[in-house]
Amino acid sequence: MSEYENMRIADILTEALIDWNVNVIFGLPGDGINGFIETLRQRQNKIKFILVRHEESAAFMACAYSKYTGKLGACVATSGPSAIHLLNRLHDAI
Repeated sequence: MSEYENMRIADILTEALIDWNVNVIFGLPGDGINGFIETLRQRQNKIKFILVRHEESAAFMACAYSKYTGKLGACVATSGPSAIHLLNRLHDAI
């Protein structure tokens, strides 16, 4: 029996981020990612969620966090236009 057998995809994704030593994630909740946001809440002692006011801010903060700390920066937003807003700033992360 696999350790992932009774886990939801959001749980597996959050555990993977924790395994990759991501300890901060910037983002804006939305209907499409509510399950993922809940898994972050359940693991708030391992990974900190920082609420932003705009998706581009989340991407900008994740990029700056990575550049100034040397750690992996992470951001999250729901689908559709929100995802495009992330892409508008993530080009700086390359």
